[in-house]
Amino acid sequence: MKKQLRSQNWFGKTGKDGFIYRAWMKNQGIPDYEFRGKPVIGICNTWSELTPCNAHFRELAESVKYGILEAGGYPVEFPVMSLGETLIKPTAMLYRNLASMDVEESIRANPIDGVVLLCGCDKTTPSLVMGACSVNIPTIVVSGGPMLTGKYKGKNIGTSDIWRFSEAVRSGQMTEQEMEVSEACMARSRGHCAVMGTAATMACMVESLGLSLPENAAIPAADSRRKVLAQLSGKRIVKMVEEDLKLTDILTREAFENAIKVNAAIGGSTNFVLHLLAIAGRVGVELSLNDFDVHSKDIPLIANLQPSGEHFVEDLYYAGGLPAVMKEILPALNKDALTVNGRTIAENCTDAACYDRNVIASSEKPFNSISGIVVLKGNLCEEGAVLKPSAASAHLLKHTGKAVVFENIEDYKNRIDDPLLDIDENSIMVLKNVGPIGYPGMPEVGNMGLPKKLLAKGVTDMVRISDGRMSGTGFGTVVLHVSPEAAAGGNFSVIEDGDIITLDVKQRTLQADVPEDELERRKSGKEKAAMPYTRGYVSLYVNHVQQAHLGADFDFLCGASGSEVTRDSH
Repeated sequence: MKKQLRSQNWFGKTGKDGFIYRAWMKNQGIPDYEFRGKPVIGICNTWSELTPCNAHFRELAESVKYGILEAGGYPVEFPVMSLGETLIKPTAMLYRNLASMDVEESIRANPIDGVVLLCGCDKTTPSLVMGACSVNIPTIVVSGGPMLTGKYKGKNIGTSDIWRFSEAVRSGQMTEQEMEVSEACMARSRGHCAVMGTAATMACMVESLGLSLPENAAIPAADSRRKVLAQLSGKRIVKMVEEDLKLTDILTREAFENAIKVNAAIGGSTNFVLHLLAIAGRVGVELSLNDFDVHSKDIPLIANLQPSGEHFVEDLYYAGGLPAVMKEILPALNKDALTVNGRTIAENCTDAACYDRNVIASSEKPFNSISGIVVLKGNLCEEGAVLKPSAASAHLLKHTGKAVVFENIEDYKNRIDDPLLDIDENSIMVLKNVGPIGYPGMPEVGNMGLPKKLLAKGVTDMVRISDGRMSGTGFGTVVLHVSPEAAAGGNFSVIEDGDIITLDVKQRTLQADVPEDELERRKSGKEKAAMPYTRGYVSLYVNHVQQAHLGADFDFLCGASGSEVTRDSH
C-alpha cells in the first residue's frame, strides 16, 4: 500500500482547513492540480548577501527546482538563518544550534514530504543537517562548492595564506598594501574557501556519510557541473520520498565511521569533530570523542591539499574528486553503507579514477602517513582535547615547555607583542576562556599568532593550547577543544604561568607537571566568574550548551523528535 504523503495532511484536507491551506498557496498563481498527490519538496536555502560563500544559492535553487519538477514533484523554497563565517560576530559557532532549531521547526511545521538542504559556508552544513536529522524525513544535501583557486604574483593562494600573510606583515616581510591587493586575488569567484578548511570538510562529510550524490564535495561553485548536480539532486529527492528513504536509514553507526576515516584521508578540519558528534546526537547514534582517534589512526593522508599539503579543492575535483579518494581507502570503509542515491558507498566508488597522483596519492604511497584527528587525554584535559598532526610541526609532536598563560582573548591581544613578555620558542602558549561557555560560542582563535619578537627570530611554530577552536584553514601545532573548558571549572582553569606542560602525541597525552592536590587547592580557591548574559539567545546558550567532547549541542536537542505535528490549527 502506498504511503500517504505527509503534505496531504495539509493540502488533502476538505472543508475549511483544506480551503485555507490551498487558497493561500494559490495566491502565488499555483494551479489546483499541483496539490493533488504530488510530493512537495522543500528547498532549505541559506542564501544571504551576508554569507558570501552562499551568495549564488538563488541560482543553485533554480537548478534544484528543475530536477524536482522533472521527477513529478512540486518545489517550495524557504529561507532559514544563514551563518556567514567571515562576517558574523562574535563567532558563527555561537549560532549553529540556533540555526539548527530554525531548520528543524521550519521543516516539521510545514507541508513538506522531502527536503533539499543548500549548504556551503562552514556552519550552514552542520546546522542544516542537525535540524533535518531531528525531523527525519527524506533529505538530500547540495553543497555550494569551493571558490576558484586564488592567483597572486604567479602563485596559487587560498584562505590558509591569510595566516601566512598576517605573520609576514607582523614580521615586516610583507606590506599592508600588498596584503590588501591579495584580497581580490584570493576571493575571485563565488563559493566557499578553496582549501580543505571547514566548509570543504563539511561538504566531504556529507558525501562520505551518504547524504549527497557522488562528486558533490569538490565541484567548484563556478563550474556548470555544480548546477547539473543540483538538478540531479532535485530529481533524486522525489524518488527518495517515493521510497521513503529517510536520514535514519542512511546515518548508521557505519556511516559515521566512514566519515571519520574519509576525514583522515583528506586532512579535514578539527571542527569536523564537533559537528559530527552533534549530528550523531540528533539521530541517536552513539559516538564518542575517542572514536575519532580509533577510526582514523590507520588511515593515511591521501589528499595533498592545503593546509596540510599543497593543492586546492578545485584540484581535488579535477583529479577525481572525493570518490577517487574513497576508492583508495575502500578496504577500510564500511562498503555496504547506504547513500541517498540508493547505492552503497562501494558501488558509488566503483568507477572512480584518479587523474593526478600529485593531488590524490595512492594508499600504498600516501602523501603523508600521519593523518586524522589525535585525541589527547591528561590532567590538563580530563574529557579530552584534539590535535591535527598533519598540520603540525614534527619536532613539536613531543614537547615539554613552560606555560605562558593568557586568561582570555583580550589578555592575549594586550600582551602578545609586549617586548617584556617572558616567552621563548620552547614555551607553550595557553589561552583560556574561549570555550563554548567562556567566550561564549567557542571562536576560532586557538591558532594564536606568535609574538613579534619570536617571529623576528624566524620562529614559525610553537605548541599552543586552548579550549577554543581553530579555522579549518589554519595550521600549526595547536591543541584545541580542551574539555572541560576553563569556564566549566576543570583543571585547565587553574593552569598558571611557569607550569611545565608535556605534549606527547604518540602517547596521546597532554599533562601538566602539577600535583593533583595542588590543582585541587587552586580550584577550591578560585571564584567562579559570573556570566554577564541574562537575556535572549546567548543566555539560553550558556545555560544549555554541552562541552566540546559532546559536540557543543544544546542538552535539550539531543535525540530526534520526529516529523509529526501534534496540534492542528483552524
